[in-house]
Amino acid sequence: MILCERSDKISSHHDKEELRFMIVILKRGTQEREVEPIYKMLEECGIIAQEITGETTRMIGMAGDTSGISEDSILCFPCVERIMRVQEPYKLAGRKFHPEESVFDIGGQKIGGGHFAVMAGPCSVESEEQILAIAAAVKDSGASFLRGGAFKPRTSPYAFKGLGLEGLELLVMAKRKTGMPIVTEIMSSEYLDAFAELADVIQIGARNMQNFTLLSQVGALKKPVLLKRGLSSTIEELLMAAEYIMAGGSSEVILCERGIRTFETATRNTLDVSAVPVLKAKSHLPVVIDPSHATGYWYYVEPMALAATAAGADGLMLEVHNNPELALCDGAQSVTPQVFHRIMNKVGRVREAIASS
Repeated sequence: MILCERSDKISSHHDKEELRFMIVILKRGTQEREVEPIYKMLEECGIIAQEITGETTRMIGMAGDTSGISEDSILCFPCVERIMRVQEPYKLAGRKFHPEESVFDIGGQKIGGGHFAVMAGPCSVESEEQILAIAAAVKDSGASFLRGGAFKPRTSPYAFKGLGLEGLELLVMAKRKTGMPIVTEIMSSEYLDAFAELADVIQIGARNMQNFTLLSQVGALKKPVLLKRGLSSTIEELLMAAEYIMAGGSSEVILCERGIRTFETATRNTLDVSAVPVLKAKSHLPVVIDPSHATGYWYYVEPMALAATAAGADGLMLEVHNNPELALCDGAQSVTPQVFHRIMNKVGRVREAIASS
């Protein structure tokens, strides 16, 4: 049986074939011992294989260069019912490979598939007193995750860039006090080991969305990743960035819409609320909205958070500071703990209204 064929002569048609993705539909009642030979052969060909188990269907998704795989060599296995080929460039992140919504359990907090999560905290960790106070306040108001920047990408080289590893340690301290998993941004592969050990969710910021080397390296850590949409990136480009992470090894990727750059100057960015239903139609991954970075002004955060909730987002990422006027980073877009509490109450009512409609 020949499964894997290679040719040194590659045509444009062959290039298109390489982009194809195969899904193997297994027969009902298939036993594990029947599937093992398929995995072994795919591994020998360097194909990424991942099993999906739905309510009634069991499938194997194959990513990579499947152009040399003979369909007949797969169909000859008695446990195989049929094969599908997927044309979309994003395979692991797409709905055709994974038709059911993904649900991630991260540190006891669930997101996706009807589970709503709120990530809240300061733009930047400034001190032990600051992060502990804000962490306690957002938890009391119902936040699921503590967000905070230890390393901050700034437009100006003279702006505050975070406390670095000290800030990461302070986030861990706040986690111990509150029990909330932490979300924080990585900017360099230099700190991969520290983030692998200390962060619960590794954030890839908008400016690094297409840093493909970093995406693959973070994916190899096999930890949950929050991926922010680039300032001028299309939805397909966002999904392809998620594909890099998933191909690297991480199956838990959360997509974040944080506003895109347009001609409009009334807000910091333009919040693409339509990205929520579009992403959820194209991908099984959870989608969260960051209205703080999108609008740039705290008084716009509440209406946009409510709009995102009504649009079907799986969660929100909000910047909260106990003294925004003195914040070292993005104080203008940070809400106080009191305003955050009000937003959480209103978000709860919107979700109740949707559930009862």
